[in-house]
Amino acid sequence: MGLDKTVDSMDEAVADIPEGASLAVGGFGLCGIPSALIAALLERGAGGFKVVSNNCGVDDWGLGLLLRAGRIARMTSSYVGENKEFARQYLSGELEVELVPQGTLAERLRAGGAGIPAFYTPAGAGTQIGHGGLPWRYGADGQVAVASPPKETRVFDDREYLLEEGIRTDFALVRATIGDRHGNLVFRSSARNFNPLVAMAGRVTVAEVEHLVEPGELDPDEVHLPGVFVQRVVRVFPDDPAATRRIERRCVRTEQEGGA
Repeated sequence: MGLDKTVDSMDEAVADIPEGASLAVGGFGLCGIPSALIAALLERGAGGFKVVSNNCGVDDWGLGLLLRAGRIARMTSSYVGENKEFARQYLSGELEVELVPQGTLAERLRAGGAGIPAFYTPAGAGTQIGHGGLPWRYGADGQVAVASPPKETRVFDDREYLLEEGIRTDFALVRATIGDRHGNLVFRSSARNFNPLVAMAGRVTVAEVEHLVEPGELDPDEVHLPGVFVQRVVRVFPDDPAATRRIERRCVRTEQEGGA
């Protein structure tokens, strides 16, 4: 594709994602999720996805849409609240779930993208994370059908560490505030938490950007993720219903409490 990595539509951006692909998906809660790319993937009809993401959206938005449609076979996440359908599918044996400490998940994505196959961390040492036996999948009878394996451990300076493997996926989907045609990306606030790491982990990374600029318009010091990690860039328009920014849990004060 050369240096210009832009594609014309969301549909084109995800057209070659096949059945059963592994996907790393950016976002933190509903902040910074590639909602337009998720909607395009939902329309395509492929499924059986093995998804790595901090969470799985909510029942009616984000990855929750793919989950509700039965398109996700496995989730690797650090937080799974706010989604009743997720709990139902997991407990009924329809969904396989690997729970990972949040910092470990972030580092596994970063390590995979940096070409580091594994690393040692103290997070989870001495717990079921390290000992194994966490239920990944339940059977129809409610018994554990697939459990997590024990992790290799080593002691450094009298402290136990677990060996965690880096994560690489077939595709990665991210959302950036600003991107140029070369794939250099800028994220805003909390959207920067997982999106850069997810983008690094994908063999093919697709970025939906709110503001598309020409090469050279971004100061190099402003770039959060260099274009070497991005293969496709597609602009998302604010009037696209799939691009709506939603709040996961809206909390307001009443007038009696001193709010507006």
